[in-house]
Order: sequence, then structure tokens, then C-alpha cells
Amino acid sequence: MYEERLPVGLVAVRCGLSSRQLQRRCNTAFGYGPKTLHRILRLQRALALARSGQSLATVAAEAGYADQAHLAREVRAMAAVPLSALLR
Repeated sequence: MYEERLPVGLVAVRCGLSSRQLQRRCNTAFGYGPKTLHRILRLQRALALARSGQSLATVAAEAGYADQAHLAREVRAMAAVPLSALLR
């Protein structure tokens, strides 16, 4: 099931960092900030679920998207291709 999305500030506090320190460390380690990292990890989780044969509506719900259309928009925004292209 989808893991609760925590605000960046709370993640930083739990890591013993300020929000800005977390931002800098994510930028150094990944090349982008923690929110983008969250989007990428959620998309990877959705793709794994979709490849396991679950319906796209179920995948969207389990990965934390509002609905299947939200999943499709996010895939296109992140990967610049439709979801079907990534699942081939």
C-alpha cells in the first residue's frame, strides 16, 4: 500500500537536518530535490505494480495517485512518454 507522504520539513527534522540542508544534500546526491525524488520513487513503485499485472486503477490507488488519470499525467510529465510506452 502507498506510504504516507510526509512534508519535506518533517522528513528533514526526522533526519536531524534543516529543510535547506536536506535540499542541498538531495541535490548533491541525486541532482534534484526531495520532492522530485519522491515523485520518481512513486513512479517506480507504480511501474513495478503495473508490470505485475494489476489494473492501472489499482496501481494508481496503491502507488498514491488520486486516480488513473493522475498516474497517466505524472508518467507523461516525468518520462515524456505515455504509460503504455513504459510498460512495453
